[in-house]
Amino acid sequence: MRAALLSCALALPAAAQGPCATDAMIVFDGSASMAEITLETGPNTRIAEARQAMAQAMPLVEEVRRIGLLTYGPGPEGSCEGIRLRFPPIDMAADPVIEALDMLDPNGLTPLSAAVEEAAEVMAYRTQPAIVVLVTDGNETCGGTPCATSRRMAEAAADLTIHVIGFRAARDFFLWDNPEQQEFGRDTVAKCFADRTGGLFVSTETVDELVDALQATLGCLVVGEGPRPRIEFARL
Repeated sequence: MRAALLSCALALPAAAQGPCATDAMIVFDGSASMAEITLETGPNTRIAEARQAMAQAMPLVEEVRRIGLLTYGPGPEGSCEGIRLRFPPIDMAADPVIEALDMLDPNGLTPLSAAVEEAAEVMAYRTQPAIVVLVTDGNETCGGTPCATSRRMAEAAADLTIHVIGFRAARDFFLWDNPEQQEFGRDTVAKCFADRTGGLFVSTETVDELVDALQATLGCLVVGEGPRPRIEFARL
């Protein structure tokens, strides 16, 4: 799986590619489910493993482009109001990202649509190119509509690409506050963001896979001109 990620992403070391022109915002899941211990994580929580991956990946991509951070989730239990802009895109963002995520205390629900749209607004996506990288373990649980929202954003955007990295993310057909999931199919409804904007959807299960996905989406994907490739990484 890891070799396939690196091969399909067409990623080269930052030093070989030079800096990318487009700013990026990471939208990071800080909802209550990230604090869970599961059979997959063993003694670790999802947030602990996601922090490990971010700490490994960020120093590899911070020289490639300016990166900002927005988190969602922390706040009162059951709340959808925990969206927080940590900082807009800045140079050499690795240490600020790692520090902010180390202080993150997961709680609350998952306002995917509102968080992604707010991150895009930070970069004035209607008038200039913008990249959003959503890292999530779950589905919309605050009544948002990722498919409709991403379609509307794509129509209004100058050049918007939304990549989605699912970290042990699974579909949920029964959530009343996830209205699009039943008609979307087998994947988390978050995949809509990538489908509507020509981004990548990457399903990851391990720390190593998450590191590779972060490199693939925050690094310089393609050298040269031509249309952006549509690549989907599915769990093998």
